[in-house]
Amino acid sequence: MEESSKNDKNMASWNVLDLFSGAGGMSFGFHSHPSFRIIGAVDAQNGKPSSGKGTLECNSTYGANMGITPLHADIGELSEGQLREYLLQTSGTDHVDVLISCAPCTGFSRTVRKNLVEDDPRNSLVLRSAEFVKMFQPSVFLMENVGELLRGKFAQYFAELKSQLEELGYTVTAELHALEKFGLPQSRRRALVVAVKNPLKLRTIHDLWQGYAVRPESTTVRAAIGHLPNILAGESHPHDLLHVSPNFSPKGMQRLKLIPKDGGSWPDLLKVPGGAELLIPSMMRQVAKGGFGPYTDVYGRLAWDKPAVTLKRECGSTGNGRYCHPEQDRHCTVREMGILQGFPRTYKFVARSASNMYRHIGDAVPPLISFQLAHLTSWILTGEKPSIYDAILPNSHLSKDDIEELQVATHQMQLTLQD
Repeated sequence: MEESSKNDKNMASWNVLDLFSGAGGMSFGFHSHPSFRIIGAVDAQNGKPSSGKGTLECNSTYGANMGITPLHADIGELSEGQLREYLLQTSGTDHVDVLISCAPCTGFSRTVRKNLVEDDPRNSLVLRSAEFVKMFQPSVFLMENVGELLRGKFAQYFAELKSQLEELGYTVTAELHALEKFGLPQSRRRALVVAVKNPLKLRTIHDLWQGYAVRPESTTVRAAIGHLPNILAGESHPHDLLHVSPNFSPKGMQRLKLIPKDGGSWPDLLKVPGGAELLIPSMMRQVAKGGFGPYTDVYGRLAWDKPAVTLKRECGSTGNGRYCHPEQDRHCTVREMGILQGFPRTYKFVARSASNMYRHIGDAVPPLISFQLAHLTSWILTGEKPSIYDAILPNSHLSKDDIEELQVATHQMQLTLQD
């Protein structure tokens, strides 16, 4: 096993291993930071159950952007020897300074009805993460997941993970964050877990942002994708083939054209002539019950001057959420969804189907956030706090001009109240 010392902050990069690496959302933030080196990644590439195992193709997207081919393996069955052999072959080292383990969130999310009563077998992968911490003894451990990981029906998995990490000599913090507060143009609440090996000092993303804030107008759909060129449903832009959206059936297009621009949704169909005739059976059942049910976002349009709704794994389907363009009669494109998820404008999504590309995006940790986590991790390892302006991901929708000092914001608020 290779020995590595990082006591001198001016030495070579810290090594990062990403488990459950997906399309590279978490890795890319560290890949984009000069102090970190991605030495390996692992993902089983499992898509939706009906597609079968290994069909997600996310490792192709990861490789196209990170330059490393992830190990296609099930974390639950992967042995230490197999993983170390892969790391040595891929990067020539099996020393890990930063371990990322964003275990699947589907089994915790309250949006999946059966999670209210059933314990998903994938939830145990949260505890599997502690085994890899024990194997590699990284200086920093990171995990992102849905908020229910900390507060939901099966929060005992996180409680046990925290206990095991503390027994291994780590200080652990876990906080629930509204990621739009850190610049993401999307309403996305996620738990961020940070564990540091003693005696390192624990820091949080709130510490990184202390004294600064993102201007609210910078986290809107308009700010993120309002500049992209118009295209028609089913077409791609000649200068960016990922600026492409699914086609619609004639009836589907007729339905979308009747949904009001800038935030309209399917209940609005009841207000326009002929709209009721375009309701699908599930909508008609809800109307017959005297309401609209819990899924008013489906077949809806995003609103220009609000953050996007939470992008989920199946964000490629209009029937799964408010994923239609605010103004144009089409679904948001792969490129637009990528930007709304905090990916840089130049990110490559690679798959045989656009559906899988959308899944790569919906499953991902936003790189705009992971780049900030990389700066946070650098601060933990070096003791030197980075400038928040340096933590803005290049080529994302966010810029340094979108950041303001809180005392300036407070002063402006006082002037507004005086007026």
